[in-house]
Amino acid sequence: MSRPLIMILNGPNLNLLGLREPHIYGTDTIEDVERLCTETAEKLGLDISFHQSNHEGVIIDLIQQARTQADGIIINPAGFTSTSIAILDSLLAAERPVIEVHLTNIHRREPFRHLSYVSKAASAVVMGAGIQGYELALRRLKTLTAG
Repeated sequence: MSRPLIMILNGPNLNLLGLREPHIYGTDTIEDVERLCTETAEKLGLDISFHQSNHEGVIIDLIQQARTQADGIIINPAGFTSTSIAILDSLLAAERPVIEVHLTNIHRREPFRHLSYVSKAASAVVMGAGIQGYELALRRLKTLTAG
């Protein structure tokens, strides 16, 4: 029996984790996030496909790929959270469980960050837990993909 595959997508500027505004986003790097996801997935009996892109079209292409290749999607849309209807549309078309992750609590930030189009496609949203949010999202997707 094959293990569920979870596609983990990270949006713009997340490649700068640990460098960009560490007082807001912390000192963990994108490599730390990938390592945590890999270790957590292994413990849970999941496989992951981990990606980061600063380009909206690349993220959309990966979501479309997930439609046929993955059992679930974790997405930290970063700067695309409140701007990309195209990412929302692709997540809805993917017909896979989606968990939205944010390192910070977007509702405690600037008002323009409060809106999330991605949330309209998400089964759950994890925010304000730092990189541990990815671990929580993987645990939830394990439950959603069991069956």
